[in-house]
Amino acid sequence: MLGEGEVQQVAAACARAFRGVDTVTGQALPETELVERVRWLASLVEGLASGVVRGHWSGPDLARLASGVDAAGVSLPSQAWMALRRLGWRTKTPAGVYVPDRVGRIAEEQAGRVLRSAWWRAQVVDAVLVTWPADPVRRTEAEWEALRAALPDGGSGAVASVLRARTKQIADFRRVRGRFPAGVTELEPTPGVGGQVVLAAVDRQLATLTRCPEDPHRYAALTVKLPVRPNPASRKDWHEVHVRFRLPDHIPAHAALCAPTLRVRESRLLLDVPYAVSVPKPARTGHRVAVAFDWGLNTLLTGGTLRLTDEPQPRALTDGQPLFLRVNGALAKADRLRLNGERISARIDRLQTLVNSRRARGLRPDPWVVAKLAVLEQERVRVASRRSRLNAGLARAAARFMVDHAVAAGATVIYLEDLRDMEARGKGRTLNLRLSQTVRGQIVTHTRHQAAASRIAVVIVPPRGTSKYCPRCLTAFRHHKAPDDRTSGWAWATCPNPACGYGTGRDNAAWQRIGARGLSHQTKTSPDRTSSTLVVRSVVAALDRPVQYQRADRTKSGPTLRRRPVPGKRHQAPAPPASTPGGKRPAGRHPTHPTHRTQRRRRQQEPTTIGTPARHQPDGARLGAGFHRHAHTTPTRGQPSHLPGDPATPGSPRKPKPI
Repeated sequence: MLGEGEVQQVAAACARAFRGVDTVTGQALPETELVERVRWLASLVEGLASGVVRGHWSGPDLARLASGVDAAGVSLPSQAWMALRRLGWRTKTPAGVYVPDRVGRIAEEQAGRVLRSAWWRAQVVDAVLVTWPADPVRRTEAEWEALRAALPDGGSGAVASVLRARTKQIADFRRVRGRFPAGVTELEPTPGVGGQVVLAAVDRQLATLTRCPEDPHRYAALTVKLPVRPNPASRKDWHEVHVRFRLPDHIPAHAALCAPTLRVRESRLLLDVPYAVSVPKPARTGHRVAVAFDWGLNTLLTGGTLRLTDEPQPRALTDGQPLFLRVNGALAKADRLRLNGERISARIDRLQTLVNSRRARGLRPDPWVVAKLAVLEQERVRVASRRSRLNAGLARAAARFMVDHAVAAGATVIYLEDLRDMEARGKGRTLNLRLSQTVRGQIVTHTRHQAAASRIAVVIVPPRGTSKYCPRCLTAFRHHKAPDDRTSGWAWATCPNPACGYGTGRDNAAWQRIGARGLSHQTKTSPDRTSSTLVVRSVVAALDRPVQYQRADRTKSGPTLRRRPVPGKRHQAPAPPASTPGGKRPAGRHPTHPTHRTQRRRRQQEPTTIGTPARHQPDGARLGAGFHRHAHTTPTRGQPSHLPGDPATPGSPRKPKPI
């Protein structure tokens, strides 16, 4: 039951089942037999759902389903399987096979979801065809306005990159076939439904999910009817199977469990268990303290804290202390996996060409080539899975980084820039790929989920002009190379205003502009219709105000915390020469001292000509500063920091600052 000011948040967690019990025969089912029965059920569902999709993959049928009313003018239900049955689009069971009605519901639900999701793509394709530009490569401003007007909801849900991709796809179709496609049903092949079983479409007669009474916090039990043979011929071929599995640790004990989705991946039975929890509704206005972050390439996130003053015209104050999340090593690993996947795909294409050429001539393909193709296909799947896991871990770590800093700063909102329209063009093949394959969408999703539990809102602001103008006086920046790194790109910005002269990195200036824009546009914040994310759709020039810089109060209010010595780290300052009069000898030994570690290493290496290098140990991974060996983050501060004149937050715990 939701309380006042609360909303329901639904998430999904993946669990694995290892065994089950056939309640009809009492037989214990090991993982192999349990996976085999679920695979038979998934195969039946996929075949039934594919038949519905193939039979109604046409423009008129998509429009009829998307209209929301049946032939009598009555509104269609929100459940996909009920809507299809109202329209008369039922599944057709093969002859000699018995399928329960609830299994037919599952197939119709999956087919209805696929057909409903295609309607938005159909509208985009139709809008592009109606407003086809004179030059498909580059549209004029008038052509862009006409395209936006033809899109549903004024084009609010379609980004420029999607529209350009659709235009290129239609242009390729026209070049090959010499005409325009009739719609998305001709432009795209018939979509698949996937080998999964969505149990959310059935009732208790087919499947039930409950928490185990002996340990409700850690274990759950699923009872589902599964076939005992690939082609069940009667009702006797469907047995109830009791599956007990362990819930993931991050599912709260008070969460309400929903019907799971069954999947078979690499001979493993996976259960996607949705769960619902009540969280405070994020506030749209009234924020006084905020953290803002800017996206980057090498430094994934750069951000900081801002506050509003209590003046009649509030101003944004910042102490200018940036926060960094550097994941160069993780991104480099993702790039290596991408290159490996591309090489494997190229080899598969070459071998597939050989197989197709022999089949076209009526010859039998070489068995060695066929076996090699199967091995390469499996390897490509493994590489893609590793990339997915790495991106998911990176997204979770970035979200936790932002939420932890927001909690430490006492902020009630996190501001991010909207980079859905960001396209990598004209920057070289390597840089274009690195920019295009970032996981910004996953990071925003995880941030919203984690921030909701801490009563922190996530707001997306427009990115235009955030790194172009000075945050102190709103004068256009002059970009050039950094003074301490002349080999890098144009990452440094300097204000040409003589009264300002502010110089900093582009990312450091961007997060200040993002935070100030979000705080000043709180009255313009509204929830998005599709994702329910709080967004600022447009920028009002009168509300854009400069950021005021003010140093934080660093007055000592207690004893200095003793820091733990870092293993392998010691004072590196050499001792002064013996002839130097006066002065105190610093800690450590002079490099020429016989007991210095460099001298010991030299003596150890004398018998050999080449020394063995020590294994690389990054400081960040050794000190627990990230989820990856090469992920480095700015540590969170022990308590919320306050600028001069800000009241202290009562009851804020003081935690030791991590080293």
